Amino acid sequence: MKRHELTDQQWGLLAPFFPPRPRKRGGQWRDDRTILNGVFWHLRAGGPWRDLPRRYGPWQTVYDRCNQMRHSGLLERILQRLHLRLNEAGLIEAESFRHAVSGC
Repeated sequence: MKRHELTDQQWGLLAPFFPPRPRKRGGQWRDDRTILNGVFWHLRAGGPWRDLPRRYGPWQTVYDRCNQMRHSGLLERILQRLHLRLNEAGLIEAESFRHAVSGC
């Protein structure tokens, strides 16, 4: 695991947002944890999608899944849960994450 990637404990908090997917024929589906780490890398680094490290998979895949999560409201629900946890621990200010959802 690289620095700034989700720990097992952090992933345990977010995994319920991602129900298991049935196996389909065709291309390999990137696991949700890897994709979410890629989305968080982009939101944190602010770099172009094309500069996404290869360990997160093809940048187009991460970009497309980020857009899907944003349009479905999933990304906002995830960020709200994280924000709530950080707020309860006194580690973040109440309005500090609002711009993050629009980062995809």
